[in-house]
Amino acid sequence: MKISSEVAAAKESARPLVALESTLISHGLPFPDNVEVAKAAENAVRENGATPATMAVIDNVAHAGLEDAEMQRLATADGVIKLSRRNLPALLAGTGLVGSGSASNPLGATTVSATMILAQKAGIDVFATGGIGGVHRGGEASMDVSADLFELAHTPVAVVCSGAKVILDLPRTREVLETMGVTVVGYGTDDMPAFWARHSGLPVDMRADSPEEVAAIIQARRDLGIGGAVLICNPVAVDLAIEIDVIEGWIASCIDDAPSGAAATPWILAEIARRSGGRSLAANKRLIIDNAGLAGRIAAALQDA
Repeated sequence: MKISSEVAAAKESARPLVALESTLISHGLPFPDNVEVAKAAENAVRENGATPATMAVIDNVAHAGLEDAEMQRLATADGVIKLSRRNLPALLAGTGLVGSGSASNPLGATTVSATMILAQKAGIDVFATGGIGGVHRGGEASMDVSADLFELAHTPVAVVCSGAKVILDLPRTREVLETMGVTVVGYGTDDMPAFWARHSGLPVDMRADSPEEVAAIIQARRDLGIGGAVLICNPVAVDLAIEIDVIEGWIASCIDDAPSGAAATPWILAEIARRSGGRSLAANKRLIIDNAGLAGRIAAALQDA
């Protein structure tokens, strides 16, 4: 693993670290919004007492922390591979992946699951993202379930998010989180947020109102030695939140036209951004940055616990 100079200095001085994903750079947002939001998220971590470590794979090497040129490359290159648990080892081994584009210069952007794996290897306890994956609508028949849920059940890295992406089957996603033993914490809320919406109508396991309370939950789970993640759900800012009934209307009007498989989620997100007049995109950007800031505060509190 290649460690950036900033991350190496933080580890040397025992400063808290926060992992960040790189799929938002390569797949989640268009250029130059992707670079602007990624850098703003990194700055939010710094401003709240921790050091950011954006994860990626560049030329078959895992990276913890990106230099500016590396981030720019991820943001503008074609054929960047979307990495999860299943294909991360293949790219690190230097093999060509089906549908990956050029195997001579492979780039990989980490999803939630791949970021958690690399964060654990780098000794980072807290990770911030926008929203997690989950059970897709119709998943009871298609078995289309995100690897994020499996990773949350197994990898002991705390994840700060704004709930699951609202285009998913939220009740089934919440049920799987419970079945897999993931501790779901609402930050300042009793109700699990749903990405652009502050409320889903689904309960969290407990509420925490400070980074110190979250750190105590993470430490208690760690002391029990049961593995897996604490999922901290931070609602999107009030001024950018969209009512879930409005979002459901947009989804219902376009979901039948969505492509199948992995292409469905980005297509639906882009279509909703169009139908919302950019409201969903503005909320998406804001929650990524706000979650990074909260993760910085939690990482600092965890170190002091």
